[in-house]
Amino acid sequence: MVDSKTIDAWRKAPRLNSFATFFEQTASGLGGAPDLDRPEPEMGLLSFDLACMTFWDTHRRLWGHFDSHYFASIPYRLEEECRLGAAIFSFAQKTWARHGRPATIYTLGAGAGTLARTLAKLGDGRLRTLNCSPTDGNRISFFARRGSDNAQFYHGPFFELDDERYATDEALQPFRDGYDVLLEDTTFQMYGRDRDNQTGFIAPRVRSNGVLVQVQKLAHGNTEAYLERERQKDEVFKSRFFTKTQIVEKKRGVLDTMFDFQVDLEASQSALR
Repeated sequence: MVDSKTIDAWRKAPRLNSFATFFEQTASGLGGAPDLDRPEPEMGLLSFDLACMTFWDTHRRLWGHFDSHYFASIPYRLEEECRLGAAIFSFAQKTWARHGRPATIYTLGAGAGTLARTLAKLGDGRLRTLNCSPTDGNRISFFARRGSDNAQFYHGPFFELDDERYATDEALQPFRDGYDVLLEDTTFQMYGRDRDNQTGFIAPRVRSNGVLVQVQKLAHGNTEAYLERERQKDEVFKSRFFTKTQIVEKKRGVLDTMFDFQVDLEASQSALR
């Protein structure tokens, strides 16, 4: 159990306060989009894998406003999404075959829930997905291109999905017994450094044979190495999509604050244990 003091701290976190306007404008298409190009996966990095390419073909048709910003901001995150999506879909199909029930997938804080919607559409009843976000623009994008009735959206932060909410919210009933796959997508780093309580809050929702996946930006003990990677990211990758002004504005508005909430690999491993 997570105490009320911890919940109160999460409510005061940047994601729901100082970052809220940025995320709302980006998710609503009013800002944050790349000026120079729209990101697409490099098929060579996917080894021209048929499952990944099939996933991408559906994924690209369901994008919301936030997707262009997100995948243009993190080097090769789009290729990772395609590989991860194909792997989750394969895992879900085996769950369906083994247990005779739809697999349940939860993408925690993953923007407009494009991964969740893609999986639900491809699953055609063999899996059910949930995405949460406190940003109304993401909710609008989710239902504008929902893709499948098996994709659900919760409009609120991850920590509101407690036992009471699962028991009383009709849309959450398919997920009361837990998730076969739970993906935390660069969300915890917007709420603080307390990975023990953050991970402890969601881990009980993973089924006994389920999988917990985390995507996060890690801190590094060597500051010079960290900054060199940031320079490479900005000058080699992000410059393909954003102008220099956009890159500087985002760094000032979001990344400098988020830096304080990153943890290193050891802290993340400790929380998972």
